[in-house]
Amino acid sequence: MDMIVVMKASAAAADVQRVVDRVSELGLTPHLSKGEFRTIVGAIGAKIVGSREQLGQLPGVDEVMAITQPYKLASREFHEADTILDIKGIRVGGPHVNIIAGPCAIESREVLFEVGRAVRDAGAAILRGGAYKPRSSPYSFKGMGREGLELLQEAGHELNMPTITEVVDPRDVAIVYEYADIFQVGARNMQNFNLLLEVGKTDKPVFIKRGLAASITELLMSAEYVLSQGNHRVIVCERGIRTFADEVRFTLDVSAVPVIQERSHLPVFIDPSHAAGKRDLVPALTLAGIAAGAAGAIVEVHSCPDRALCDGPQAVLPGNFVKLMEQIRQISDVVGHRVTLWGRDDDEESPRRATPGGWAT
Repeated sequence: MDMIVVMKASAAAADVQRVVDRVSELGLTPHLSKGEFRTIVGAIGAKIVGSREQLGQLPGVDEVMAITQPYKLASREFHEADTILDIKGIRVGGPHVNIIAGPCAIESREVLFEVGRAVRDAGAAILRGGAYKPRSSPYSFKGMGREGLELLQEAGHELNMPTITEVVDPRDVAIVYEYADIFQVGARNMQNFNLLLEVGKTDKPVFIKRGLAASITELLMSAEYVLSQGNHRVIVCERGIRTFADEVRFTLDVSAVPVIQERSHLPVFIDPSHAAGKRDLVPALTLAGIAAGAAGAIVEVHSCPDRALCDGPQAVLPGNFVKLMEQIRQISDVVGHRVTLWGRDDDEESPRRATPGGWAT
């Protein structure tokens, strides 16, 4: 029985530390969550009879409760408030809406910088570009590898944008860590548990896409793998699931957004590009996800999609991306969220500034 120890509002730091120490003495794994109104100590792996009663008697403890969800650290029971991540000064989660955009794959310096400037100027906050591409066909373009990572890092520095790229193999975690700001774990690797454990040992954000046949619980259990290793900087993404419908590539499960938000404190994004498979459908799906409360979207943009080496049919043209960003701002206003434009929040005049990371509220 995994538990959470809820501390009293008046509990001193020494009281909290005493609980953390006692949890460790019981052979359990302690996890600390500090919110605006209360501090919680998670006790994961509880097997000792009477441990709940022992913890409940310590000074400063308000109550000890069992965690009912199979995912412990990802649950609202453990961390009630929305987690807000700081990624190089950009706030992700809570009331903030961030758009990640760029080409599906890094093909050349020219295309990456051309598309990067276009999405930055339109207001995208984070630059995407794949250096390693897991493809359905063994004969398809699989990315530029290290050279692509070097180009992505160069583009991120020049454009002053955080970068995200996919990592597909536990052996590549170290090199991707060196060049990118955010790890992306793709739908095909959502349950690559060795990979999840490796990125969980790092201090960089991890963006996990839902597998095409995975339940919401399975997605959050994958997030739990990362959280269990001490990396609390996790974002989950609804990427589209396989259904009987064949009008689109996958069916974007918009209902997953409020369901995940009800069960978990982690930021939830959507991937309209891979769900649609057709660029004309991407705007509508993007707006649907933002209207449902998503913390952002990851959108593929290409200046010449008919020449793209990967997923050209679903890449939005830069001019259409400008229009989409304006619509995202309008929808966000309606649902009471704030779009993070490049360099600043939509309702701020000053440049973005870094704030402490971790379990932010």
